[in-house]
Amino acid sequence: MEFISTDNAPKAIGPYSQATRCGNILFVSGQIPIDPKSNMVIEGTIEEMTLQVLNNIKAIVEFSNFKITDIAKVTLFIKDMSHFGVINSIYESFFGDHKPARAVVEVSRLPKDVLIEAECIAIK
Repeated sequence: MEFISTDNAPKAIGPYSQATRCGNILFVSGQIPIDPKSNMVIEGTIEEMTLQVLNNIKAIVEFSNFKITDIAKVTLFIKDMSHFGVINSIYESFFGDHKPARAVVEVSRLPKDVLIEAECIAIK
């Protein structure tokens, strides 16, 4: 098993890795809307937060020599299901024709009180 760490994505905020690679499978830890340059939660709209989360995932996936099209499963954790439509629109634009399996779960609270978190599994 290989533990993944890149400066292109936010540092882990706990005792875990940004991702772990086991052979041809990459498990990306939950990403929240943190700017990797400042390591601070971004201020802004749910659209901006969703895009930051997806860009953080992309940075980890690409650093690990995988592609976005290798992502097989995504789990989204959102604080308010009323944001689902907006999040879904950003998500669809981000992935284009690639349609990984996905779950969306409404939760009462997320780390640093953010509105969205996402994790994924990629397979080559």
